[in-house]
Amino acid sequence: MVANATHCNFAQLICEEMAASASVRGTGIAKRSPDYIVKKMLEGKAVIAFDAEGMWAGFCYVESWSHEQYVANSGLIVAPVFRKSGLAKAIKRKIFELSRHLYPDAKIFGLTTGLAVMKINSDLGYEPVTYSELTQDEAFWAGCKSCVNYDILMAKERKNCLCTAMLYDPEEHTIEKEKRNVLSENIKRKSLVRHYAINFRPLRFFRKKINKQANATLSY
Repeated sequence: MVANATHCNFAQLICEEMAASASVRGTGIAKRSPDYIVKKMLEGKAVIAFDAEGMWAGFCYVESWSHEQYVANSGLIVAPVFRKSGLAKAIKRKIFELSRHLYPDAKIFGLTTGLAVMKINSDLGYEPVTYSELTQDEAFWAGCKSCVNYDILMAKERKNCLCTAMLYDPEEHTIEKEKRNVLSENIKRKSLVRHYAINFRPLRFFRKKINKQANATLSY
């Protein structure tokens, strides 16, 4: 569900789980404070998940950059007990849909070291890109300062790092959709022509035969 003010008391737990997960994986993470998580909840720019008994299960939030030209789905976290259950994929799809609703024209991007997240992103239509195709908003890159790999990022002049960059471009997908629609219409037309050719050819032949017989009768 989309998070709201009633979920603010989970912010501290969410931040603690994000940090613990990053530590276990041995990877970097752009740290966020409980206040920042609360802000996203109050803005309606976060997704939170619970089990049937109301136990917190997962979370993710939306960030916008470069005057809302770019959007990132950040902070994806699933509680340990709910991992490998398909919940991460469900949350990613929900936050993706929320992002498309809030920012329909924005490019959606992500930086991740997780293979599972890469697979989910790929299923949603993201494609691997170079860092140069991401937002160049300094505020976004400043968020990487809390990552353990920040020195690597800066040593490579922000051209690449340990994370894989992935991007969903709505304009490209609109073009592809239009192409598919045109192709589908062409296939339908060809199918219709073939249908008439097959089903009405005997009728044309029968009409010609009747006309010949009629002409022969008249001639007689």
